[in-house]
Amino acid sequence: MPFLLCLKKKESPVPLGRSIFQKYTPPIQQNYQTLLESCLKNKCLFTDDTFPAHISSIGTGALLKKLPRNLQWKRPHALHKSPIFYAANRKQLDLCQGLVENCWFLAALEALTFHQDILAAVVPQNQSFERKYAGIFHFRFWHFGEWIDVVVDDLLPVHEAGELLFVSSVYKNVFWGALLEKAYAKLYGSYEDLQIGQVSEALVDFTGGVNTRIKLAEAPPDLWNILTRATYSRSLMGCQTHLGVRFGVTSKTTKVLKNGLVAGHAYTVTGIRKVTCQYGPENLVRLRNPWGKIEWKGDWSDSSYKWELLSPKEKILLRKKKEDGEFWMSLRDFKIHFVDLVICKLTPDLMSQEDGKKWMYSLKSGRWVKGSTAGGSLGFCNGNFWMNPQYWLNVLPVEDSKKNPSTCNVVISLMQKHSTKHRNRAPHLFIGFLLYKNMILLPFFPEKYQESNRKLPPGFFTRHQPVNKHQVFLDEREVTHDFHLEPCVYVIVPCTLEPQQESEFILRVFSRKHILRFFTNLVGNIFLLQVNDFFFFGTLKEIVDRYEGKIWEDFFTKHFEQVSACNPEINAVQLQRILNNISWRNFQNFHLNFSLDSCQGILALLDLNATGTLSIQEFRVLWKRLLFYLEVFQKRDTKRSGKLDLVELHAAVQETGISLSNEVCNLMAIRYGDPDLQISFESFVCFMLRVEIMGEAFRNLTQDGKGIYLRESEVKTFPD
Repeated sequence: MPFLLCLKKKESPVPLGRSIFQKYTPPIQQNYQTLLESCLKNKCLFTDDTFPAHISSIGTGALLKKLPRNLQWKRPHALHKSPIFYAANRKQLDLCQGLVENCWFLAALEALTFHQDILAAVVPQNQSFERKYAGIFHFRFWHFGEWIDVVVDDLLPVHEAGELLFVSSVYKNVFWGALLEKAYAKLYGSYEDLQIGQVSEALVDFTGGVNTRIKLAEAPPDLWNILTRATYSRSLMGCQTHLGVRFGVTSKTTKVLKNGLVAGHAYTVTGIRKVTCQYGPENLVRLRNPWGKIEWKGDWSDSSYKWELLSPKEKILLRKKKEDGEFWMSLRDFKIHFVDLVICKLTPDLMSQEDGKKWMYSLKSGRWVKGSTAGGSLGFCNGNFWMNPQYWLNVLPVEDSKKNPSTCNVVISLMQKHSTKHRNRAPHLFIGFLLYKNMILLPFFPEKYQESNRKLPPGFFTRHQPVNKHQVFLDEREVTHDFHLEPCVYVIVPCTLEPQQESEFILRVFSRKHILRFFTNLVGNIFLLQVNDFFFFGTLKEIVDRYEGKIWEDFFTKHFEQVSACNPEINAVQLQRILNNISWRNFQNFHLNFSLDSCQGILALLDLNATGTLSIQEFRVLWKRLLFYLEVFQKRDTKRSGKLDLVELHAAVQETGISLSNEVCNLMAIRYGDPDLQISFESFVCFMLRVEIMGEAFRNLTQDGKGIYLRESEVKTFPD
């Protein structure tokens, strides 16, 4: 069993069987062009009622304590006589962090400025404070799988003296940074929701890229090669320092360490360079503090003696004695003083045309639902891991690759969606995913497997080890892993650490060549029964007859012949008497209580001749199924309560060899369960018999194996 690591453990706040699933609600979409034209026509300035110039847009927590008493909201024209939106001739970011502690946001934005085409996609350049000015601006962000346009007015929070409270520019007449921050705050609920974050999150929001995170304390030996490839492939990079405990903090307010780095602070990786010193080559990394000041003081800093070891030409080219927040350090020091490195790999549509043709990108949406697809991790040993969504991944060899085709680079990303409007008010779940090499499916691939679309059964996961045996579960928005995989069929199982935790998610795969599909909850030969808008999915695996011979003879002699001595068939009352008075072999402690209504329902399902009675042969079929169902029921009734909850019901149905869609299984639980959706054995029998009989009816009526057409009179023949 794989070792599943997490940082902490949370209590499951909701009792089993009660769903609190809250579907992710996307941000309100506003049409920028329509609003702009309306304001120009009416000769008025835009005011955004969905993100008003009010304290509620700033937040409700600690950030409020930092605000001045006389907080005001003003437009750029009231702050400068000649405001400009964006200065295209300025190469440096030149933005200053304000009261919001969002260095992670600025560090990602700094990385973006090295790719002006991507920056222009996030910050549309055809906006100004002169031509067609109406106090309205818009920005684009990648948000959980799609690019969305966020519209804001240009009312900005300022001091009484007119200085911006949050992000501002070194050049006092430039306002694109402040407006971009306002749009980002609107996207996530408030300015305060930007207080805590990671560079990786903002990089994805700005590009839609796929992140790879490298723990620098455990950096691979080819880290320099990784940095080189990332630089030349237009990847964006950021990093973060230690919290300061290890090195000592010189100031409690700014958290500046003695070596010049800021503790727990985000930086941008702006370049790399291999230089030749007198003692040999040295790998250097260039970084930038988003504050635009406070730099590294160690080797290769602006004032370091190390520069004297280079040739005059190289020293002039690289060394800049300027307090602008940008500095060099050796790769060795970089690994010591920074916690992790985040590399945001761009999706093919943002790569160069040549590189974009070499890579594939796939995205699938899913969700974990209590009692249905929220199986939890293998570490909980509850037998429900198989219930999690499963995704089939076929990694294909690259024919034109000059490298060794034995392995392929595959990046897999799992991202959970927050369930509230405010980004930081709902804690993240611990999430992760396991990747399995699907040995079962190799003989069937590709044609037969694509047609059957089979979800792997529980037994597969007990017999096989995942490729990522030491998967770490993190309470972060996104978990990403970089694999080197043989061309083969794999199965990705995204899951939460604990079972019965609900959330929506997106799964993304980035590789040279692959196919990604979602497993439906079907096993075996699929059938579909369609009656109006009702869809029923399932299969019927023949029940192995383990109860022939003496068991049947003993039962028939002791019970059936006594009840029906004068008549070779039994009615519902006689059936009830038999079932409730029988001494079940191997189940002595199990007391049954079949109601007359249940027995009438069973009889209606099995009475093929519509005589109102069961023949010996019909009862024999029922008896075998009862024994089988009882064995499955007791195996899955782990709490020995005499009832199955929704999770146990799904597992029990799967145990019988039948697989139902989640929706149908839940509906059947509503039909046959008690108010708490608990299923007794008697209800389970009626439930399973109905499923099997409907399956048999489908196979008898279908012409193509895909569906059937029923007349109204035929629909009425199906017992309720």
